[in-house]
Amino acid sequence: MSENASTVPDDHVTATTDDRMVVAENVHKTFGRLRVLRGIDLEVHRGDVMCVVGPSGSGKSTFLRCVNHLEKLTAGRLWVNGELMGYRQRRGKLYELHETQVAAQRRGIGMVFQNFNLFPHMSVLGNVIEAPVQVKRERRQEARERALALLDRVGLADKSASYPRQLSGGQQQRVAIARALAMRPELMLFDEPTSALDPELVGEVLDVMRDLAREGMTMLVVTHEMGFAREVGDTLVFMDEGVVVESGPPREVLTNPRHERTQAFLSKVL
Repeated sequence: MSENASTVPDDHVTATTDDRMVVAENVHKTFGRLRVLRGIDLEVHRGDVMCVVGPSGSGKSTFLRCVNHLEKLTAGRLWVNGELMGYRQRRGKLYELHETQVAAQRRGIGMVFQNFNLFPHMSVLGNVIEAPVQVKRERRQEARERALALLDRVGLADKSASYPRQLSGGQQQRVAIARALAMRPELMLFDEPTSALDPELVGEVLDVMRDLAREGMTMLVVTHEMGFAREVGDTLVFMDEGVVVESGPPREVLTNPRHERTQAFLSKVL
């Protein structure tokens, strides 16, 4: 396998053998001359729910995609479950992993996008069993039984034979959550999972996410649902212009924001 030295700085290495599921250190991301992330430092502990809010263009979704290396870092480090994402260190330098190695790292991370991303030519059941069978090489019958249990969990046991076009947006998003859970992830990433839904469908998706939180799933959620963040989140992070402006317990940040930028944002959305 050919290796290329990463441009990620190698100032020091942090071991993550404690209860931190995600550790971000000085994460930067640029697209050409556009600096989207400007030094993000965050920690998500096992079993916690971190909600990330902020205006459009603040870098929230980009950061989420960096966590599972869908976007490569320009600088900084990201660990998930104690493992350096996308790179390995050798003799004081970082080398980018081969895509197959990165794919293996991603198996423990579930991600739910804004627009469902279901396979339109597959049934609901087919969508849920595809990754366990093709990626994890599970036996089809075992994957099928687990998929049916997951569909029941998200309230769609009667839709297993349906196709995505036959479902509402809320139902499609619940299928997407079941599909992510089928890989038995230790971390779930949600990128504004309700933003593409009609208002009356938002609640059914948030209910599934609440259940996951109650069961102890570690979750990193980019959202504009402040009620959900207040009720379910352990930490609320406000981002703007590629930096973390403020973070803390959700009720504290929402009711008594310290930073003027946070105050200005919340005054428009609450």
